[in-house]
Amino acid sequence: MISYNGNLTQNTDISIHQNRAFLYGDAVFETFKILDGRVLFAEDHYFRLMASMRILRMEIPMHFTMEYMEKKVLELTNALNISSSARARLTFFRKQGGYYLPTDNNTDFIITADLLPDNIYSFEAGEYEIDLFKDFYVTKQLLSTLKSTNKAVQITGSIYAEENGLNNCLLLNDEKNVTEALNGNLFMVSGNKLVTPPVSDGCLNGIMRKQVLALARKTEGLEVEERSVSPFELQKADELFITNVIKGIQPVTRYRKKEYANATASALLKKLNAQIRLGGLI
Repeated sequence: MISYNGNLTQNTDISIHQNRAFLYGDAVFETFKILDGRVLFAEDHYFRLMASMRILRMEIPMHFTMEYMEKKVLELTNALNISSSARARLTFFRKQGGYYLPTDNNTDFIITADLLPDNIYSFEAGEYEIDLFKDFYVTKQLLSTLKSTNKAVQITGSIYAEENGLNNCLLLNDEKNVTEALNGNLFMVSGNKLVTPPVSDGCLNGIMRKQVLALARKTEGLEVEERSVSPFELQKADELFITNVIKGIQPVTRYRKKEYANATASALLKKLNAQIRLGGLI
């Protein structure tokens, strides 16, 4: 028996009080974009998920191959009739038992999915204004690079952005360098240089980050750097943009008093869409 919303209940369907993802954030997840019945960047998602589970000492089910992952994701989106353009989330969590110390390192998983309105990547219309979120910091460590359910910084940062009329915020690490946005990786363009913070600074090891870096390195005249970014550099940049697997590339139009162009972001977005349509995923 538990008290749920103030009511004593023996309802066995309410099992969240035993779920380690709920109790301790003991879970990792992947968010996929489904396009025309394909899981985009499936191999990258799979290997990042496997690496995350190993780092957190979770047992990986023997049957959970990349092919099985794709099959189960598409099984759900097909059943929902949304496989032409969808967002799916796969969450792995450790089986119940124990407190901080688990009694079972085996895992369960759930998949959810919903429809996406656009079947290609495109820019969000209108202004896209950002600022720094300085209430809390990202720690410069391996755990910060994982896509886990420990997202208190991103949650409070999102509330801050909403309260202040911002579209997004940039996070700082404990060395006061810019690491990423609330929901994606950050790229900065200065002249012919494209700069993004390294994963070692504590940013998410993003799937779209990898795609954009690969495309940029094939772009003639564009120099690519992975290095720490100081907040003071942001207002000197020509462009800022944010990447994630759902939105693709999102240009920033304003940071404080500075307005930004989007020529490089636009060129990379066209290359990304062309590569996906041709089936030549990176």
